[in-house]
Amino acid sequence: MSEAIEQTPPAAVPLSEPRGGVPDVIDRLDALDAAVAALAAGAGPVAVDAERASGYRYGQRAYLVQVRREPVGTVLIDPIPFGDLRRLNAAIIDTEWIVHAASQDLPSLRELGLAPKRLFDTELAARLAGYERVGLATMVELLLGFQLAKEHSAVDWSRRPLPEPWLRYAALDVEVLIDLRDALEAELIRQDKLEWARQEFDAVLRAVAPAPRADPWRRTSGMHRVRNRRQLAVVRALWEARDGLARQRDSAPGRVLSDAAIIGAAVAMPKDPQELAKVTGWGGRSTRRLVPELWPTIAATYELEELELPRQATPGDGPPPPSRWPDRDPDAANRLAAARSGLAEIAERFNLPVENLLTPEIVRRLAWSPPARDLAGIRDYLTQAGARPWQVELTAEPLAAAMLADQ
Repeated sequence: MSEAIEQTPPAAVPLSEPRGGVPDVIDRLDALDAAVAALAAGAGPVAVDAERASGYRYGQRAYLVQVRREPVGTVLIDPIPFGDLRRLNAAIIDTEWIVHAASQDLPSLRELGLAPKRLFDTELAARLAGYERVGLATMVELLLGFQLAKEHSAVDWSRRPLPEPWLRYAALDVEVLIDLRDALEAELIRQDKLEWARQEFDAVLRAVAPAPRADPWRRTSGMHRVRNRRQLAVVRALWEARDGLARQRDSAPGRVLSDAAIIGAAVAMPKDPQELAKVTGWGGRSTRRLVPELWPTIAATYELEELELPRQATPGDGPPPPSRWPDRDPDAANRLAAARSGLAEIAERFNLPVENLLTPEIVRRLAWSPPARDLAGIRDYLTQAGARPWQVELTAEPLAAAMLADQ
């Protein structure tokens, strides 16, 4: 059993300047080749981070890559002039990469040809160790005793030249990762969870990019205000038009047209461009210019036949929302309640977030339609569903018992 760990950070020392100062940004091929050679000759793991321009640019492209390895120090690379960083990948591919929240950074790193074979994810390690808040700044305070500023985390990293304070922030972010990795590894060893962490890191590396979400426009904020299928058609049409404009302009979709403006137009169902211009979200300087461009898009939805309108909800291949289970299948609801109770007990015993103990979607699918109820069958199901060996070992028995809750 894992005991609770200290969650209150000690008095932290502000960390304001990287060791050796802020390195120059590498944006020339000769400088990149020199840095790659130095990193290849370094020792120990490699700390890696990437800065994107989320909220400013379309997509999740990396606009700065930070790498640190001893005794080289920190290297800051502008990837834009190079197209890809495969030569860097070849130099460090065989060593362990330390990344904080790897599932967020790996997609943008892979776009540049950077793909590790071995990984230590400090955020995931912190979750498994039982820390409640696992942001980088918090973990650095708790385990290293330094206060890490985060005021530049949401800036426009596509800006050129990058301001010196931003580069200082970026260098500090990667500078702390090696020490943080060592501290977290020691804590995982103390809790006898290091093998669990290794299995989780391997799973992150094996994870493939998810298939494109069906009907992504349905995630527009404020969809609860949309009442009928004609209004849904307006949301769909405007979302798709906005996405095309955002891609063309290389701008974040929300900077082209807000979700509130899309929903406002769908709810108001304006009769002409003049009415559209009066809808909330359409009166700003930039959005007023979109009225004549997007009005035909809205008007076209008014001409759609009934069969062409989107459904109120997309049919899924999974179980319905658990809130509906007591009415639709009381036995399944009982199985789910028993499964959740058993998993919560295990998570508390081992000081783990229950979602890291087992993915909630796996539990719901199992409870809704159990493919088996015996222990061996449950083990096979969990393994096929992607649960790691440590998860199967902890959860198979209580889940097998829970599948009998309806009998």
